[in-house]
Amino acid sequence: MSTLFPLLAIDVGNTSTVLGLADEHLRLTHTWRVRTNRDLLPDDLAVQLHSLLSLTGARLPASAVLSSVAPPVGQNYQLALRQHFGLEALEVSAETLPQVSIELDQPGSVGADRLCNMFGAEEYLTSHEYGVVVDFGTSTNFDVVGRGHRFLGGVLATGAQVSADALFSRAAKLPRIALEAPQSAIGRNTVHALQSGLVYGYAEMVDGLLRRIRRELPGDAVAIATGGFARTIQGICREIDHYDETLTLRGMTLLWSHQQRVLGRLD
Repeated sequence: MSTLFPLLAIDVGNTSTVLGLADEHLRLTHTWRVRTNRDLLPDDLAVQLHSLLSLTGARLPASAVLSSVAPPVGQNYQLALRQHFGLEALEVSAETLPQVSIELDQPGSVGADRLCNMFGAEEYLTSHEYGVVVDFGTSTNFDVVGRGHRFLGGVLATGAQVSADALFSRAAKLPRIALEAPQSAIGRNTVHALQSGLVYGYAEMVDGLLRRIRRELPGDAVAIATGGFARTIQGICREIDHYDETLTLRGMTLLWSHQQRVLGRLD
């Protein structure tokens, strides 16, 4: 088993790429977050990976798992791992996970990050049959899952930062602001009014969708938040039960482990 570890997990998003290194117990020992740059070539990404590992004194990975919603970047990471680390990364997709149940009209259309979230949410389903992962990224994904690696569907909404950027680009006189919660919903100045609409308004959208999703499910559902903006709305959304910053990365390690056991490479 030791020859398969450390395991490198790479989650390529549209805005940020999150990387993690896991030990033989699938515990994340190191995590990094970098900007997703579509201009970087495989050699550039190899230098970046070596630099991150060297900064923390981490060992070189022996295995890798890759999830990407930005195809050019994902392909370049795959080449970097192959050419400079001698690794063939497991690339997450519906096709590489035939054992899971994807209950969609077009199963192959589900995003790789959403499959990772499904695996990461499994530990929260011990007392619930269903779960909803709210992943706050460039878009905000509501991933509805069932116990036993069932992907049931979900909701795709515009991300909070994307909404803010669209507003600022269309209204030249509005100032760019930090996405943080003001002290009150009623703004006494333009900045606080914008923060109220973008943060409290967004939180109400999340709560409303979660209530609607729960009404449509035949049993109780636990809600877990992850992604960068989750820290901003923590304590504001009333319908979210848990906040888990590393859920997607941890889900990747569990997904990889599941696949290795199916292939007989892990006990």
